[in-house]
Amino acid sequence: MLARIHSVVLEGLTAKTIEVEVDVSNGLPAFDMVGLPATAVREARERVRSAIRNSGYDFPLRRITVNLAPADVRKEGSGLDIPIALGILAATGQVTGCLESWFFVGELALDGSIRPVSGILAMVWGLAHSTRETEHMKFLVPEANKAEASRIQGIKVYGATNLTSVVEMLNHGFREDPILHTRWEGEVQPDFGDTIDLSVIKGQRSAKRAMEISAAGGHNLVFIGPPGTGKTMLARSMPGILPPMTETESLETTMIYSVAGALPDRVTWLTRRPFRTPHHHTTLSALIGGGRPPRPGEITLAHNGVLFMDEWPEFSRDVLEAFRQPLEDGKVTIARLGGSVTYPSRMILICSSNPCPCME
Repeated sequence: MLARIHSVVLEGLTAKTIEVEVDVSNGLPAFDMVGLPATAVREARERVRSAIRNSGYDFPLRRITVNLAPADVRKEGSGLDIPIALGILAATGQVTGCLESWFFVGELALDGSIRPVSGILAMVWGLAHSTRETEHMKFLVPEANKAEASRIQGIKVYGATNLTSVVEMLNHGFREDPILHTRWEGEVQPDFGDTIDLSVIKGQRSAKRAMEISAAGGHNLVFIGPPGTGKTMLARSMPGILPPMTETESLETTMIYSVAGALPDRVTWLTRRPFRTPHHHTTLSALIGGGRPPRPGEITLAHNGVLFMDEWPEFSRDVLEAFRQPLEDGKVTIARLGGSVTYPSRMILICSSNPCPCME
């Protein structure tokens, strides 16, 4: 029997809809997965098998084939555990509810509980702004991600804690209402606690004036002076004099941190401008972005905020040259053999250095 389940994966900040096709047929017991699955997706076979059994359902001792369509898009992450498990249960008649308008994302634990995944905000935003009819679209996410998903309007979002509750809700109807949309109020909360109030810094009149001009016009800034003159302290005070983020800027920043898995605990909406200060031994990939799949680097994590490069002459030449295009274009494109992703990188760059390497 064949079952089709809808899900979502991310390419950078872009949400890609995925159709999980599950076929359970007679033959020797096997569990094959096709459609360019990454390592974390291939490992879902063991998680799904144990989660189904430990949730009290029958795992078929038959030939199971899972196709992740479209086949030319590489599938990354552990968010496809839930749709694969529901596809197996639907193909064996254990899930009888209508799945046509549903999208599922979540990682399964071996006991059947649903763990949170990164990038939920970008997934929900992508679905809400897709060409599909969102008024009939429903999206099920892990319970720990539902507060983050509630920030997007135009799509019905439900939360779940375990596989059993999902199956029961699909078979017998949802008794709970979808998550209420959390409106933007323009509030400011202390998401980044490493900033300093500029008003507590005594003296440095010329440097303060330069910072005010930089904050007003979005200009980059360089501090040059001997050690102990307050360069780092001045740089850390820059986010405090920048204007509050708009709703669009907060959405962009929160999506980036959600995809990077860097959202602070119990924070689902970033309203303070980020301040990033990488060490001068940080690699090029960590600063610009990279890896497989390509992840946001420090230059993207500082989007709409401040990137402070202390002792910038100590950074390698390759790193400094790589900053040229992102600073000019306000975005960084990471190209790999399997494709490319683009991340935003509009920020204020502050550099500091000593007068000379010997500090004389």
